[in-house]
Amino acid sequence: MPRKCWTLPTILALLPLAADSARAQPRAAERPPPLGIRKLAPAGPWEIVEGDRPVLRYNYQSVPIPDDVKPRLAPGNQRYAVPRSDYVHPLYGLHGEVLTDDWLADHPHHRGIYWAWPEVDWQGKRGDLHALQEVFARPTGKIESAQGADFAEIEAENEWHFGDGPAIVREMAVLRAWRQTDVGRAIDLEFRFVALGADVQVARRDRSHYGGLNIRLSPVVDQKIVTFTDPPEAALRVAWAHRSGTPRGGRWPTALTILQSPGNPDYPGDWVQYPNLSWIQPTFPASGTRYTLRKERPLVLRYRLWIHDKPLAAEAIRKLATTYSSLPPGALP
Repeated sequence: MPRKCWTLPTILALLPLAADSARAQPRAAERPPPLGIRKLAPAGPWEIVEGDRPVLRYNYQSVPIPDDVKPRLAPGNQRYAVPRSDYVHPLYGLHGEVLTDDWLADHPHHRGIYWAWPEVDWQGKRGDLHALQEVFARPTGKIESAQGADFAEIEAENEWHFGDGPAIVREMAVLRAWRQTDVGRAIDLEFRFVALGADVQVARRDRSHYGGLNIRLSPVVDQKIVTFTDPPEAALRVAWAHRSGTPRGGRWPTALTILQSPGNPDYPGDWVQYPNLSWIQPTFPASGTRYTLRKERPLVLRYRLWIHDKPLAAEAIRKLATTYSSLPPGALP
């Protein structure tokens, strides 16, 4: 058989085809870096990380007032700039963007993502856990971490006190971050509250405004906030909120989806938003009511956050919400 002779022009003509063929071959899936936990100081804070990239920081310890805060505050806001603990900040985007905000001049008590109520009633006293007045969540020192192939989580115990008085509520917070997928990253939040003696009542501001899972986000350009709740007659009722925009100085948009668990009492909670403050939250309890925490009946609230590197269409968000509503708590997203 005559030997085929390859001329230089023929070889050069075939090189692009060979390159295209190589690109078309399936590649082995890249293994994502493991999720882990790191403690940044002896008393905290604690961070969930993916490889060497932070995912979120949980401030379990008391965070002191930064030196530059009080000079920026109006006289009427000075009282709200007090040390705080038991909250998430920063929450990071998929490219390292800081998605939450803290120590703000307009509302110095706003602190990233935190679970608190502006009306806490106990034995004739009323405190404001939201605005850090009279009643506070304090760490007990009982905090644990765990990790698996697809997640890392922090479980922390806090107790509520009026001033230096006895503990009135025990709170358990579980923060679980899942590995990043092509949709983004899911963060599961679970909170358990139980009265330690006499009943404790919690309510939204004036029983109709903010309170529950509070979310103060960092400012973005071209902010868009969308909320949706299925009507009561829906076969599988879902509720979601979506905030998108480009961080100031950023090169690409980010988005955050907030989902409520159908197992929450009074589900679905009202959506309350203050766009000028980059604030969006699912509220609890129902408007016009107070919820009574009792010693024999824990209150359990669950939520899921999704972090995306671009805004999602309503159909895609509904799919995430339907999956979350259909699976048992703690299931892989």
